[in-house]
Amino acid sequence: MTRWALRAAALAALVAGGVILWQRFAPPPPAPPLPPLTGTIDRIEIDKADRRLTVFRDGEALRTYPIGLGRDPVGAKTQQGDGRTPEGTFRIDRRNPNSKFNLSLGIDYPQPEHIARARANDVSPGGDIFIHGQPNAVKGLRTLPGDWTAGCIAVADNVIEELWRIAPIGTEVVIRP
Repeated sequence: MTRWALRAAALAALVAGGVILWQRFAPPPPAPPLPPLTGTIDRIEIDKADRRLTVFRDGEALRTYPIGLGRDPVGAKTQQGDGRTPEGTFRIDRRNPNSKFNLSLGIDYPQPEHIARARANDVSPGGDIFIHGQPNAVKGLRTLPGDWTAGCIAVADNVIEELWRIAPIGTEVVIRP
């Protein structure tokens, strides 16, 4: 009987110690979700170095989101297949609800100066640059980490769904190094 009592006491001490440690070192609870943005925005700023996308209305920053970029993100896009995300000022010029990613907002790259520079180097400037969600194969399951696109700007699925609602055709998109 004494052996059983010792085992029970040891187990109780382990459980109590675990509870105390959990209370002290457990991660904080997640922040409550932000209310959805309403209305429309007029500008999106993308900071490649900081891997963030910020949406603006009338000069006021409303929200900032983490992003992933092209697989070779340093420097401006110079040709098709370089894995870089372009830099400069663009506009959203198309919307694709049937993308192989969860929704996509196209930007008007390449522009005349990109085409001229590529022609001078006898290469294609590339194209089809989008702000998009995660691949449909993982839609709603996870957000891929790091820089993995062919030059697009990737965001979490809940982010592209919000951008889809608030960013009309013509929204300015500024992509900074």
